[in-house]
Amino acid sequence: MKIRSITYFDNLQWPLNHFRIQQAGGFVKSARSAFQDAGIEVQTTRLASGPFPLILEDKIKHEAVVFASALEKLLIGAGFDYASIGPALPDFIESYQVIPEVLANTQNVFAAGIISSAQDGIAPDAIKRCAKVIKDNAAISPDGFANLRFAALANVPAGSPFLPAAFHDGGVEPGFAIATEAADLAVSAIDKTTSLENARIELINSIEKVAVEIDRIARTLAAKFNLKFAGIDFSLAPFPAVEQSIGTAVEKLGVPGLGNHGTLAAIAILAEAVERAQYPRIGFNGVMLPVLEDTVLAGSAVAGNITVNELLLYSAVCGTGLDTIPLPGSVTEDQLYAVLLDLAAMAQRLGKPLTARLMPIPGKQAAEATEFDFEFFANSKIMDLKAKPLSGSLVEDKHFQIQSRGSGISTKGLV
Repeated sequence: MKIRSITYFDNLQWPLNHFRIQQAGGFVKSARSAFQDAGIEVQTTRLASGPFPLILEDKIKHEAVVFASALEKLLIGAGFDYASIGPALPDFIESYQVIPEVLANTQNVFAAGIISSAQDGIAPDAIKRCAKVIKDNAAISPDGFANLRFAALANVPAGSPFLPAAFHDGGVEPGFAIATEAADLAVSAIDKTTSLENARIELINSIEKVAVEIDRIARTLAAKFNLKFAGIDFSLAPFPAVEQSIGTAVEKLGVPGLGNHGTLAAIAILAEAVERAQYPRIGFNGVMLPVLEDTVLAGSAVAGNITVNELLLYSAVCGTGLDTIPLPGSVTEDQLYAVLLDLAAMAQRLGKPLTARLMPIPGKQAAEATEFDFEFFANSKIMDLKAKPLSGSLVEDKHFQIQSRGSGISTKGLV
């Protein structure tokens, strides 16, 4: 188990306050040392601002790139590996169109786009904008890699420490949260017993044991630096090695190859164990299924055992949505819109946060191999997208709500 990220949240202003960012850097350097001294490896440190449209307001079009570039220049010297400038917002519809230029002019800056929220419902116009952002991002480099730094967000609140979803709530009080890389805890728990119930108990105990130590160190740091500790996102995020794969955990539970029937049940069991564990939580706290970050998932895609539809289905019981999905370079905005609309509807109906990181690869067709040279990726194949353009009322720009199950919606007159 590793800490994937110590994420520092602050409501940045423009022009940037260099001293404030240096102060934040001083904290993350101390935090990294404190955790590593306790034997907990820290993979990255990250800075997350409030939504950039609220920071820039009427300067979005002309200064978004300048803002992101200036922030990136301050990052490394301050002790950060990456930064998120938060999501484009439906109330600032022009904010979506600047994201490809921001990503093209930076290397360590992430961004997102909100497509639905619990308060305002589904925003079809924002979904269309995100589809265009994904297409435009794909053209930034021949490998389509820039889309690693962009996600469409459905019902995702502020405070998640995982990028690209991370953003501050706009408050003046800075704080921090911890994101874990903990798929190996599930593999280890299942290895220790042949009993399903014992495996669940072992996983819960493992999570709580580590979380107690993380919480102790985090609260000491919070008091020392006068910061708010928001909590831990103890998601079972993988790393591209067999022993750190969610796919491995699923198969060790008894599924004869990830993607076969039984996969959803296994993922639901793992996610429910995370939910049972007691610790201060923030963010997703589920099972993450990023195709290009999980060796077994990547291999299942190569074998044709998982599809985009199945990954979306699994998200209903556990995960963060559609993550690092390699798609044909020829995929259209209309096709992407249909997928993102499904994601937003699922998030609304289930009352849960979901994201989409979709990665069209220029010049690649379905079933062709990916060729990334990136230590956090396991190469796979281009996944076919069985989506056709929508029509009629589903492509109207008017926002709409879908009540979540159990929200008290009246069924009078319905059969």
